[in-house]
Amino acid sequence: MPAQTDDSSSPVPQSKESTMFRSRTSTLRRLGAIVAVSATLLAAGCANKGGSSEPATGADAMRLNVGQISDSVAFFPLFVAEHEGYFKAEGLTLGERPRLGTGAKLAAAVQSGSIDVAGGVMTDAFNLYKINNKARVVGSLVDAYYVDIIAGSNIPTAGDSAPLNERIQALRGKKIGMTGPGSGTEALVNYLFKQANLDPKNDATLVNLGADASAAIGALKAGRVDALSFFQPIGQQAVATGVGRVYISPARGDVPALKDAIHGVVFTTQNVIDRKGKAVGAFLRAIGKAEQTINGDPAKATELLQQYQKTMNAQTVQALVPVLQAEIPDAPTPTEAAYNVSADFHRQTGLVPTTPTFADIIPSEWIATAIKG
Repeated sequence: MPAQTDDSSSPVPQSKESTMFRSRTSTLRRLGAIVAVSATLLAAGCANKGGSSEPATGADAMRLNVGQISDSVAFFPLFVAEHEGYFKAEGLTLGERPRLGTGAKLAAAVQSGSIDVAGGVMTDAFNLYKINNKARVVGSLVDAYYVDIIAGSNIPTAGDSAPLNERIQALRGKKIGMTGPGSGTEALVNYLFKQANLDPKNDATLVNLGADASAAIGALKAGRVDALSFFQPIGQQAVATGVGRVYISPARGDVPALKDAIHGVVFTTQNVIDRKGKAVGAFLRAIGKAEQTINGDPAKATELLQQYQKTMNAQTVQALVPVLQAEIPDAPTPTEAAYNVSADFHRQTGLVPTTPTFADIIPSEWIATAIKG
């Protein structure tokens, strides 16, 4: 069976020539996308070469432009820090916080200098480091790989408490929905199948659904896929609506080798640290306050999460809060153990073939000093 497919099918038989044409077209589109992303990063790199490393002065010294991929659960601490006035209390002024949609665009924005600090995932930071070895991960937002395998009705509930290998084997021959090729959702399937000596290219059909939550839930409900590999809170939404259940969850501890992997992060460049180190430190202190609020006050966390995810029903919010409290650290300082788990996962899945050492990308001493203020 094919490793990847879109979520469409036609009852009309396709000719060999038509199939070959569609295959070539699909390949060209993917190559075009790769070239476009590479060009974006290259252009950003060129644009950044002339950037000043002199310390910022005046109002600019305490002003940061911050970008993030989306309003996913990973960036809930940023919302809390802003909503509760923690950034302002630290003397920090934030510009508009754009949601850039993809990790490639986020990394390009950091490299070009159009944003100073990014809320993304480790994959984005690793990819930036490949073109700029001055990339730096300065904060942890989520110490868990928050992608789950969500099972639909075609996967028997009898195996839900079975050993991990048996649960993975139950996915053999199934259609598994994911966001798209090269994503962290695809990487989790590849990683799990590898653990069970299975090949996702031959032992499953991966269906590209995009990142829309309602489309993913709809595909599972309609039986177009048997399972999903999707980021939180899709699993909690599937449970709340009776469409599916969280079947394998690295964040829950179902995959011991992925326990406590740093995933949601704050990253920047050494150039920004040199120019606006005081502001970046203030940003991290505000994030630390937000993480303490989330972990220390469940009622407040529930109230804020409902405001952050306005379309999420109350049942899903209630289910998600304790999950987030288990995943979000009490302080934003990245640990070497969590970093090593993430780096190993990225290498094994091919998301990032080579990764820098902890010391190369995470300025631990600077972070410790900055958080103290």
